[in-house]
Amino acid sequence: MSLRSMTTLFNGTALFTTGLLIVTTMTGSGFAQDNKQTPAAKPKRKPNPAFAKVVDDPKLPRVLLIGDSISIGYTVDVQKELKGIANVHRIPQNGGPTTLGLQKIESWLGDSKWDVIHFNWGLHDLKHVNARKQLVGVDEGEYQVPLPEYEKNLTKLVERLEKTGAKLIWRSTTPVPEGAKGRIPGDSAKYNAVAAKIMAKHNIPTDDQFAFVKPQMDKLMRPANVHFKPSGSAALGKQAAEAIKKALPN
Repeated sequence: MSLRSMTTLFNGTALFTTGLLIVTTMTGSGFAQDNKQTPAAKPKRKPNPAFAKVVDDPKLPRVLLIGDSISIGYTVDVQKELKGIANVHRIPQNGGPTTLGLQKIESWLGDSKWDVIHFNWGLHDLKHVNARKQLVGVDEGEYQVPLPEYEKNLTKLVERLEKTGAKLIWRSTTPVPEGAKGRIPGDSAKYNAVAAKIMAKHNIPTDDQFAFVKPQMDKLMRPANVHFKPSGSAALGKQAAEAIKKALPN
């Protein structure tokens, strides 16, 4: 074979090999891309109906619920119980401890006129947290809001609520069951006792959900948890609605 023929053959083979390599690479890349699994989208959590917008009936009085996740759980039940009787709103978040209440109270009240305000703080004040305000075991952290600070904060909040001219109803804090992380059974009674003194001084009636729940904790509450079964929340909602009915203007 001549030198020229050998050169042509070599160049052709090299060109073919290079082309084959390019095609193989592209095909392999495309195959890998096609088979790359797209992460499944997380299902969107359904909006909590407790936070649904309330369209007021101008003929009815207006009620505001202030409280933590316990109140979130019974908000819809209160609205059902008072349907056609009152426009029932709630604050747009978990009310947390009294420290959060002091930060948010102005935005929660807004410029609207309220006829009745049904309110509670306590369950988040008495929980044990670390330096980052995360819930921890009772041996690992400290009270989020100790009793002396709780008393000062709650007094300030009551004084601000009184300026609204609304009829105020205090709702006592629910019991803490055995085994509930970050909280000590019996602390609710201590915080309720402090709150009771404040309410007596300001002539504010108490919707006593602590006394209502205490003898039937196993029936109404989740095991080793401060939260309630759906039937428990419904019972709390009915109790709250009855207290609010008594406070509504004729």
